[in-house]
Amino acid sequence: MTAAPYDDPPQRPALTVLGAGVMGVGITVLALGHGLPVHLVDIDRDRLDRAADLIDGELRLAELMGALPAGTALGTLATGTSLKAAAGATAVVEAVTENAAIKAAVLSEVSGLVRPGTLLITNTSSIPVDELAGALERPEELVGTHFMNPPYLIGTAEVVRGARTADSAMAAVAALLTALRRRAVVVRDAPGFVTSRILHPMINDAARVVEEGTATAEDVDALMQGCLGHPTGPLRTADLIGIDNLVDSLTVLHERTGDDGCRPAELLLRLVREGRLGRKSGRGFYDYT
Repeated sequence: MTAAPYDDPPQRPALTVLGAGVMGVGITVLALGHGLPVHLVDIDRDRLDRAADLIDGELRLAELMGALPAGTALGTLATGTSLKAAAGATAVVEAVTENAAIKAAVLSEVSGLVRPGTLLITNTSSIPVDELAGALERPEELVGTHFMNPPYLIGTAEVVRGARTADSAMAAVAALLTALRRRAVVVRDAPGFVTSRILHPMINDAARVVEEGTATAEDVDALMQGCLGHPTGPLRTADLIGIDNLVDSLTVLHERTGDDGCRPAELLLRLVREGRLGRKSGRGFYDYT
């Protein structure tokens, strides 16, 4: 299922984005670049201040790459540390860390603040939507939308309909993605959905190949690019996702599916312990300093 044609909606949605990490910043850039006002919320004021600088830089990059619609004025950005900012939003996008308990707690609190009928989105790569919906006052308002990184460069989003998600919420998320000029592919709720259920175990296997000494990270990526057409290679992709985020996602998949192929490779765990989280920390499988 795909979103409707990219017609401009009659009213620009007002977004609240929860979490000023990599995905929260990327989603904010996507929305601002399409003229939507955004209130970005994080409990860490220093992180919010850093995020504002990152957003400015990524907006300039997105413009240079032709990733934003021509002639559209940028949306306005506000930041704050209180979830109360969500009270008047048209839609709320939760993009906090990939931890079910933390996501459920944030969604539970925000669902008590927003008006009935407000679209609530969890941006999760692996946690079943209906599992999180159980924490909400109105579980029918929650939809999963898995944006890829960076959201302003990738034109398709995976949309996850939970068992209790209402038709009205699905219509609202379709309208939002239309405003963002994104193609929506709707899938059934399950651990990891489609993209993470396929991609993350593959990256895990690539890490095991390196761990076992069969090939270097560079050689694994070169073979996957040159022989199998993978655009960046799985281990460069891991650095882009964030090794810590990848480990969190694999842990969720392992716990909820029992698939031992999803047990995080020891090399991934070691990189996290060493603070080598990928691009965001300057080093992962590759050195970005």
